[in-house]
Amino acid sequence: MKLVVLMLLLQVSGCAESRCFCQLTGDLDDCTCDVETIDGFNNNQLFSKLQTLLESDYFRFYKVNLNKACPFWSSSSHCGLKDCAVKPCSPNEVPEGIRSHNKYSAEEKEQLVKCELAENLGAVDISLSKATREALLNWSKHDDEAERFCVVDDEESPDSQYVDLLLNPERFTGYRGPEAWQIWNSIYEENCFKPYTIKRPVLSSLFHSSPGSESKTFYSWLEGQCVEKRAFYRLISGLHSSINIHLSARYLLEDSWFKKKWGHNVSEFRQRFDSELTGGEGPKRLRNLYFLFLIELRALAKALPFFQQPSFRLFTGRPEEDRRHKELLLHILQLARSFPLAFDETSLFAGDEKEAAKIKV
Repeated sequence: MKLVVLMLLLQVSGCAESRCFCQLTGDLDDCTCDVETIDGFNNNQLFSKLQTLLESDYFRFYKVNLNKACPFWSSSSHCGLKDCAVKPCSPNEVPEGIRSHNKYSAEEKEQLVKCELAENLGAVDISLSKATREALLNWSKHDDEAERFCVVDDEESPDSQYVDLLLNPERFTGYRGPEAWQIWNSIYEENCFKPYTIKRPVLSSLFHSSPGSESKTFYSWLEGQCVEKRAFYRLISGLHSSINIHLSARYLLEDSWFKKKWGHNVSEFRQRFDSELTGGEGPKRLRNLYFLFLIELRALAKALPFFQQPSFRLFTGRPEEDRRHKELLLHILQLARSFPLAFDETSLFAGDEKEAAKIKV
């Protein structure tokens, strides 16, 4: 999805293509894959099938608490545009099968626990070394003792509401300025192993400073880090790029009492990714999106055994439709598994055991 949105923006402006994308070729860092192979696989095999699945009722209706306060700092929680707010569904808009069944019912939650003991998955545990088992126990202990960073919304909460994701696409919200930057700055500074003396390149047009020297210093530092730390930074940068691409692709271009027009804002896109406007930083951000795609592809492949279980259902109350969509889901996961150049996670944490343990914690 992300790569196709990116390709659509390419078609809008030849200038954007020549200035932003001339470097997006060849191998990706820390991977055995190249940009062209990923483009071909996503655009020719994966995207259309994934889009069909995401338009199904099971995946388009999502229950969430829209009124939960930010646990980290005080925030106005308001979008910059009146049209950007998430619009919850009325009860009669959600299929009865989804409302009455609950995607994650008690029966299915119990099944998630049982699957860990299932014979067909038991072989996974046998392959673990003693050192790996001890490391997993240490991770679990750390997670239990650490402050909970992410709290899953209670679907039974009276404050939770269903949202139609097709009617609330990821797009420009008008949310910018100090509050928006506070979020991303916290994400990068607190999760990327970076010392505060090393400045991360930012958008020069927004913050009135050239990222040139900072960029050289930052990437010199980054390339000197272990592959695990580099990969983690690229994941966050890839996510950031994905969000910026979506807000540029679905931008409120015209807003009047008689007409609203959403579409591609090439100027916004170039401001974030054009090589000249970002001091050479933009293409690096886009390459990190491809890196994120490979990680996600590998995660989908590894999830296949769980979804292959007969007990797993995509339940909406329409048996034939649910059967077709589960078959499509499994087909997509099989495609992910068949991709020959997915990210090799065995390359991570394969060095010094003490240093690896520090990074994991």
